[in-house]
Formats: sequence, structure tokens, C-alpha cells
Amino acid sequence: MVPRYSRPEMTAIWSPETRFAIWFEIEAHATEALAELGVVPKAAAKALWDWWATKPAIDVAAIDAIEAVTKHDVIAFLTWVAEQVGEEARFMHQGMTSSDVLDTCLAVQLVRASDILIADLDKLLEVLERRAKEHKFTPTIGRSHGIHAEPVTFGLKLAEAYAEFKRARKRLVAAREDIATCAISGAVGTFANIDPRVEAHVAEKLGLAVEPVSTQVIPRDRHAMFFATLGVIASSIERLAVEVRHLQRTEVLEAEEYFSPGQKGSSAMPHKRNPVLTENLTGLARMVRSATIPAMENVALWHERDISHSSVERYIGPDATITLDFALARLTGVVDKLLVYPARMQKNLDRMGGLVHSQRVLLALTQAGVSREDSYRLVQRNAMKVWESDGELSLLELLKADPEVTAALSVEELEDKFDLGYHFKQVDTIFARVFA
Repeated sequence: MVPRYSRPEMTAIWSPETRFAIWFEIEAHATEALAELGVVPKAAAKALWDWWATKPAIDVAAIDAIEAVTKHDVIAFLTWVAEQVGEEARFMHQGMTSSDVLDTCLAVQLVRASDILIADLDKLLEVLERRAKEHKFTPTIGRSHGIHAEPVTFGLKLAEAYAEFKRARKRLVAAREDIATCAISGAVGTFANIDPRVEAHVAEKLGLAVEPVSTQVIPRDRHAMFFATLGVIASSIERLAVEVRHLQRTEVLEAEEYFSPGQKGSSAMPHKRNPVLTENLTGLARMVRSATIPAMENVALWHERDISHSSVERYIGPDATITLDFALARLTGVVDKLLVYPARMQKNLDRMGGLVHSQRVLLALTQAGVSREDSYRLVQRNAMKVWESDGELSLLELLKADPEVTAALSVEELEDKFDLGYHFKQVDTIFARVFA
């Protein structure tokens, strides 16, 4: 976790204080259930909750000091709690194993992180929808291979992003549901020393589902899917960020990141306005995606349990969620304040002498009885003259002067094929699909 790319609400989920607080709740709820079953005295559960009601400060340093001796984090925590609560604390952790605490806690943390990320996506979707509708019919050039293709609208570009992040939200909701499971099943997951009703009680109290079958640990395919989902969301962030970076290039300059008063773009060149936020987002996306492979490698553990996954998750749990939270918030700000230049978009549309209308002429020639091969040849030979003139020549004027073309199409018919509005007749249909 890098403070520069962190926000406090998400960071707090991964603090030692939060982790130990969740551990306590798991242990106290389990003790409560054991008391109801008559396995431990009810006074034991009451003592735990009475102490917790005093809102005690969790002494992380003291717990760490105990762990330095025990070399076991859960035992260190239980020892510290026992020192605070007194004799009744001996009934904590009856029939449980460390993974019951660790895995259930991780589930709670990932659920809380998911809720923040889902809220982040909702804010991004709101901004994307607003800006897409603002530029619904703002003409711009569509590019394939980085080369001018045919006209689109800037609103369509943003609608594409909206639809993509809508899918991202749906996947994250599913990943949240999949990761939200509780395991209180004891050593090797057989419930030999703890009743399954304890697990059900803890799960209900923490808003989790019961893990159907655990092997002392919650199966890591759940975690692999969760982090893979975060990785896909990061890739969608990068896709939109790269689009903005390309549009901000000096040769294009159809849109750019907001440049605030007093902001500096370069230590050497005072004129620079660089796409630093979207470049940063590209880098952050790489970091989030870096969690996906380790998460998948965590799936294959030895037999019923090993801890090769543990160190990995201590990294990727905080890092991936904190970084993605920051990236989604940053992208929302970029889109919200994005500077859009319709005049430059129109200038770029007109840059190559009408070449963007070549397909309409090709189709019109075929409909007029010319073979597709000859139609392609006629349009291309005139288009290449425009290309080689760097847009100084006009495709329409060259076609009008080509007797083979005018033998099939009248001047009026040719001029009709250069109508920009033709390309936008289905924009309403697309928007209805996306924003229904």
C-alpha cells in the first residue's frame, strides 16, 4: 500500500486495529453460540461482550510483542484478549482453528472493500452517463488501427465506457457474493470439535453465507475469481485512460485532462500540459492486475491446508483493493472535468478531404450496378490521391471528375453520400440500449 495512491476509508479496512476487531467479533460470536449450545458457560460470552462494550483500544504493539515470542498471530491475539478480559476468556476459540478466524476475517474485509468499490463504480457510471448524454451528437472521427475510419460521436465513446463499467459492476456484485463465506469448521474442516450451528451463527451475525465444505481453509478459487474481477475492472480503467491519452496528443487534441490554475506540466518546458492522471491510471491498472496470477496460484494448496497463500493475501488483499479504489475515484474525476473540444473534433473529421465517406460511395456504386471489385477500385484510386495530397484534395471533387464514377452516380447522388448526419441515425437506438 502506497499512501500516495490510497484513500482513508478503504485503507481503514486493512488496518491492524480493524483486523483485530473483526477477529474479536468472530471469537465472541462463536463463544456466544457455544454458550447457547451449553458447551461453555454463558458468563464467558457475556464477559467478552461486556469488555467490548467499553470500546477498548486495541493495543497493536502489545499483540505484536506477544507474537514476537509465540511466532503465531492468532495465539498472540487470544493471549492479549485474555489478559484484558480475565478468566472467562479461556472459553474463547473452543474447537476452532486459526483459519476459522483468518479466513472469515478476510471474507469480511473483502466484502467491505467490495461495497466501497461498488459505490465507486456507481459514481463513475453517473458521471459517464452525464457526459455521454452531453456529447451524444458531438461529431468526431472513429479510428481503427489509429487511422481515421468513419464518423462517430464523442457521446458514443463514453457510452461504450458506461456499458463496460456496468458489466464491471455486475461482475463485482457476483464476486462479492462468492467471496462472502464463513468457515468455522475446526481442524481439517470436519466440525469434529465444534458444532456447525456455531458457524451458522457467526455467519449470520457477520452477514456472510456458510461455506458448504471447507478443508480448514475456505477454497481459494473464490479468492482467485475475486481478484480476477478486480483485474478486469483495472483493464477497463486503462482502456478509457488510454483513449484520453491518445485524444490529448498535440496532433489530435480533441479532449484533455483538466489543467488547474497553477498546475505545472514540466520542470523544463513551461508550455506542457501532460495527461499525467491517465498515465498514472495506466500504471495503477498494471498493479491491480498483478494480483490476479498470485491469487490463482493460491488455489492449489497442500491437502487440507498449508499457508503458502497467507503471505500472498497479506499483500494483494490491501494493495489491490486500495489501488483500485483510488483509481476508480481518479478516473471519475478525469471524466467529470474532461475538457472536450468539438471544434477540433470537426477539424480532424475534415482533415483528410472527405475520405471518411468512402464506404458510402462504395456501397452506392454497387447498388448502382457496378461490381464490388470495380467499385472498390474506383473509390480507392481517388482516395489514394487525397491521401497522398495530405488531405489537400477533395474526395468528392475527384469522384465528380471521374467519368467511370459519374457514369453510375449523379453529382447529386455523390453529394448525398458525404452527409455527416447519416452516420448518426442510430445513435438514439444505441443510447436506448445502453441507458435503458
